[in-house]
This record gives sequence, structure tokens and C-alpha cells, in this order.
Amino acid sequence: MAEQREEDAADYLKKHKIIELMDNLTSMLFFYRPEKPRQFLIEQLEQLKLSQQSGVKGPNLFNNSNLDAVYGILDPTKQKYITFAQYKQALTTLGIKNINECPEGVNEDRISQETFKTEAIKGLQRCSATYKQP
Repeated sequence: MAEQREEDAADYLKKHKIIELMDNLTSMLFFYRPEKPRQFLIEQLEQLKLSQQSGVKGPNLFNNSNLDAVYGILDPTKQKYITFAQYKQALTTLGIKNINECPEGVNEDRISQETFKTEAIKGLQRCSATYKQP
């Protein structure tokens, strides 16, 4: 009987992505360290709800400045492109799954900063969306 209840609970958590939601919220708390953590959590949940309903960008830890910094590390000589291997490794390191294998510039093995950031933002949104996506 207890095993079935545990299984049902695990299925529920998985179905509703509760573990991912709590991980994301906890990570944001540690990263931002707001003065009013409860209010911060409410705001994050409201932003997540708005994102789910309207497709607006939802909460996540990385902003444009962070992505520019990552790109800068990958392109220290300022060639204005990185290789596909660098692109893929960076997105994987950021925790992005289901990476676009055919981003703009892949045929030339030259991924621009704009393409990198666009793909990173899309991937981060998919990762932080703790709801079913269309």
C-alpha cells in the first residue's frame, strides 16, 4: 500500500514538474538573495504563470549580460563568431537540453553572438518552463 502511494506521489511530482519548479525557485533565491523572499517567490510564480498564459519570457537566472559574458569567454580574440562545437558545449553547460543542431551559421561553423544568444534564451526558457509547452 505504501509503495503505491509513493509511486503515485512520484508520478504526480513528475507530471506537474514540481521538482523542477522547486529547483528553479530555490536557485533564484540563492542567486538573487532578495530582502523579502516570500514576495520574491510570489512574483516569480506570477511571472511564470504569465509566461505560460501568454508566451512572455518567464523567470530564469541568465540575462543578456550573462550570455554576453559567456560568449566573450568563448570568443576572446573577438572574431565575432564561435564554432558549432563551442556553441553546443556552452549551451549544454548552461543546462540546455534539446539544443538546436542547425542554428544559423552551422554550415560555415561560425555561430554569431546574436545566434548564440537567441538559441540560449530559447533553450533557457524551455528549461525553466515548469509547465507543459505547446
